[in-house]
This record gives sequence, structure tokens and C-alpha cells, in this order.
Amino acid sequence: MAVPTYATPLERIWHYAYLVICGLIFFFLIAPIVVIIPLSFNAEPYFTFTDRMLSLDPEGYSLRWYRSLLTFGMQNPDATGWAFWSDAWQNANWVKAAKNSIIIGVFSTLLATVLGTLAALGLSRPEMPFRRAIMAILISPMIVPLIITATGMFFFYSNPCELLGIFGLPTNCGRLAGTYVGVILAHATLGIPFVIITVTATLVGFDQSLNRAAASLGANPRTTFFRVTMPLILPGVISGALFAFVTSFDEVVAVLFIAGPEQQTIPRQMWNGIREQISPAILAVATLLVIFSIALLTTVELLRRRSERIRGVTPR
Repeated sequence: MAVPTYATPLERIWHYAYLVICGLIFFFLIAPIVVIIPLSFNAEPYFTFTDRMLSLDPEGYSLRWYRSLLTFGMQNPDATGWAFWSDAWQNANWVKAAKNSIIIGVFSTLLATVLGTLAALGLSRPEMPFRRAIMAILISPMIVPLIITATGMFFFYSNPCELLGIFGLPTNCGRLAGTYVGVILAHATLGIPFVIITVTATLVGFDQSLNRAAASLGANPRTTFFRVTMPLILPGVISGALFAFVTSFDEVVAVLFIAGPEQQTIPRQMWNGIREQISPAILAVATLLVIFSIALLTTVELLRRRSERIRGVTPR
């Protein structure tokens, strides 16, 4: 943004000083993230820049740590062709962790998006009683320390029907801890607050008279929702779903408490790698996650701009 021609010298000095301060803050925040990208190409098993890397020697850079993501845990790392990819898909630890993260993330996101959207629609109605109290309870997983939430989930999911004994009902209905269902439910619980907040923010500028107009034209509530309400709040719903997916994809505390050996996700695999076998392969995973996060943030920003255009907040 250019400085106005009528600005005083002091205002011009403050303008450029403000830009410098913002740049320094941005560098302070982004530097720890960016520095891992070149380190992931280190040819040596170190977490520091080697002399060859600093001198830009091509021999100081390698893709060995990216290849190790496919070969670590394989039965025959020297295989070629289809045998290599089949072995990596079935046995490589990082590949299995990625599959678990995607499966758990997708299903927990779907569950969180449906429940969070329904909750946001209900809380947006002025006649809803105890809206503030209900909102506080629904977003509590975002506020309460995660270690407390994970501990409570562990004891509850170990025997979810134990509380039913108070009403004289059977208490042995199986464990959810150590199962995919338990991990999906836990991640959905953590993702619902993000969906509620995002969809609620979208509904703030929603014109309720559109629903009344649809009803006056003979549309039933289901048709009104899918033909009128849903298209207008869709950017907020998708944004909330993306936040829920990122929350699930990045979650490690709840996984440590609830997941079993078969539900190893990428964050838990990174946790195990740091504790048991420190390898620069973690930097390669971190670099891929940074690229993935940038893609999601770009998508969220595009959806936000589209939502503003639809609501008429910004010009087309």
C-alpha cells in the first residue's frame, strides 16, 4: 500500500517502520518452519547444515531421507518395480502411518462436519434456549487442556458402557480404546468446535428471510436447506471441515492415550522416531506436512474470499 501524497514526514517514517516491524515478526514466526526444508535434503545423518551444504556442493544434498520414508520397515528394500511399491504399501512404517492418518482424518472430518454444522444451525436460531451455555460446552474441547481431554477419553473409551450401570443396564459393551472407531470419535470430538465456530461465523451474515421466502413458495425444510441454506454456508462448512481434518492429521496426544499399535498415525510415528531412533527422515516428513499445510491454508483463503463475494462483502 503506497503512502498518501499528503502524508507528513513523520507518518512516512512510521509507515516504513511498521513494514519493517511486520517483516521481522513474520521472519521470527516462519524461520523455524522454513529452516527444516533444506535440512531435509542433507546427505549426512545430521540435523545441522554441513560444510558441503553451506558451500552449495551438490554432493551435500540428497533425497535419501525421502526414500527412507518408503523403505523403513520394508521386508525387501532392494526390490524393484511393482514388488518395491507393494512391499512399501504393506510394510513401510511411514506409509502405514500415512494411511492411518488419512483414513482417521477423513472419517473424523465427515463426522465432525455433520455434527458441527447441525449444531451451528441450531445455535444460530434466536429462539434456541441456553445458547451461550450450549456453545461453551460444545467448544470446550478447544479450551480445556488436551491432556485432560485425552485422559478423560481414555477412561471413558476403555469401557464406554460403564456409566450405564447406574441405570441398571449391561456394562460390558466392548472397548473403544485401541480401535479405529475410538480414535475417529476422539478426533471428531476435537474437530467439532472448529466446524461450529466457522459455520457460525458464516451464519452471522446469513439472511433468514431467504428461508421464509422459500417456505412461502412451498419448499419443505429439507428442500430449503439443500437449495437455499447449504449453498450459501458451503464455504464455511468446507473451511470448518478443513480445520477439522488438519486437527485430526496433527493430533498426537489423544492418539498416545487411545490408539493401539495398529492405529499409528504420522504424528505418533514422528513421536516414536524422536524417542527411539532420531533420524533426519523426520525432517522430510515435516517438509511434506508444511507443503500440505500451505495447500490447505490456500484453499481456506480462497473459500473465505468466495464466501465474502457471495454475501456481497467484497466486490466481484
